[in-house]
Amino acid sequence: MFFADGVAKSFGPRDVLHDLSFAISDGERVGLVGPNGAGKSTVLKLLAGDLEPDAGQAGSRGGRVGYLRQETGLESGESLVTEMWRAFPDALAIERELEAVARAIGQANDGALDGLIERQARLFEEFEAVDGYRIEARIGRVLDGLGFSTEDRARPCGDFSGGWQMRVALAQALVRRPENLLLDEPTNHLDSDSREWLAGELAEYSGALLIVTHDGDFLDQVVGRVLDLREGAVQSYTGNYSDYQRQKAEQLKARDRAAARQERELARQERFIERFRAKATKASAVQSRERQISKIERVSRTRKEAAVSFDLEATGRTERDVLACSGVSHAYGENLVLLDVDLHVERSQKVVLVGPNGSGKSTLLKIAAGSLRPSEGAVEWAGRAVVAYYDQHQDEALDPHRTVLEEVAAAAPAQPEVRLRSTLGQFLFRGDAVFKRVAVLSGGERSRVALAKLLLQPANVLLLDEPTNHLDRTTRRKLIEALERYDGTLLCASHDPALVERVATRVYEVADCGVREVLEHRRD
Repeated sequence: MFFADGVAKSFGPRDVLHDLSFAISDGERVGLVGPNGAGKSTVLKLLAGDLEPDAGQAGSRGGRVGYLRQETGLESGESLVTEMWRAFPDALAIERELEAVARAIGQANDGALDGLIERQARLFEEFEAVDGYRIEARIGRVLDGLGFSTEDRARPCGDFSGGWQMRVALAQALVRRPENLLLDEPTNHLDSDSREWLAGELAEYSGALLIVTHDGDFLDQVVGRVLDLREGAVQSYTGNYSDYQRQKAEQLKARDRAAARQERELARQERFIERFRAKATKASAVQSRERQISKIERVSRTRKEAAVSFDLEATGRTERDVLACSGVSHAYGENLVLLDVDLHVERSQKVVLVGPNGSGKSTLLKIAAGSLRPSEGAVEWAGRAVVAYYDQHQDEALDPHRTVLEEVAAAAPAQPEVRLRSTLGQFLFRGDAVFKRVAVLSGGERSRVALAKLLLQPANVLLLDEPTNHLDRTTRRKLIEALERYDGTLLCASHDPALVERVATRVYEVADCGVREVLEHRRD
């Protein structure tokens, strides 16, 4: 189980949590929701023991904890399967001792042989007791579910891209099926097949689960309770994410009705006080009502949450033919991802690349952006094309030692501070918030900084790699609306169905080293 009892946590002058209390029992699957920067990842770190609370207690009881962090930091040179075996240290130690005993048996004389064989038999029993014979199959099932190929199992973990490294970390958290499980944005970088597999896996999980994600549809499939984290404390709602939304909407409507009734009653009492304040015969009644009013606990109306507000505008007009990729091929070592790919993008087209992770979408975008040289082929841009590129891990490339203001200033050194502050204000960094260090920002806040940097770059062509990852539902919706209105040219890789349905004028599937247009998704 997980628990928090009267927890408070601050980072410098910023109070993130205060008097936070909740419990998650064995067998409960709970979603933790709230706006970016509310402290969701901080809660998970406190429960995992990565952070210590300033006050109160937080942690887990009743067994091991599996924890998927947003930042995996995995740079292992071990193979994928070897890294998975690290989740089973007891079985791994027995297996290594079995190997040593087997070598000793091969070299032993008759006097030592009986003792070694007896030792080997005991080790076989111990291996069976820790379920060692089923570990390989368990690892295979999880890796298959998350989309790893058979060939991937021998690859060094450090060779995988950022999105795949997140899957490696997720597999590590899942494969041992610990009694307690913390997952921070597990669906980021997952394609639809892997997301469906993960939902089914978690729906059958029998331990205590706390999951942070902005994917409401995923939460609907998995959780039976939702904790809403706002202003440093949580409120619990029974049911899945859709149930939570309905309950909260009803709760807010009831609060507004109660506030309206109270306002009417207070206005009536104040009219009486003003009318009879000067009359000596009513002095006692006036004083009595004034005392009553002073004791009333005011019901505040629902405050509309601040939301990002921005537009993406093209700077200048390009020629009709904007981008031509001709005969593009690329391989990472022996791993061929693109072969003889041709792609033609015209002015004002909004092209979305879809396909499974590892199919080559990000590689093609990097080649188009000029940040990766293809093994073969050529890329030709229009003469007046001004390109801005948003990498799917751009939020991770921010300098953690800079303030938010310093980070955007580095991307747009010619812009005056008033322009930088205005742009940051559109992304909810207002007042002293622009002086926050990047290191203390949540994943969603870092993504907003990266979007602000994109907005400050003059461009008429946008190359976007998974731009909606890490964004909360409101910011994601605002970005999609801005891309709908964008009058420039767009080339985007994404698993987000809303980008395909609402933004794309052309959809291309990247798979089996090639690119083909999906005609049924045309919008123009």
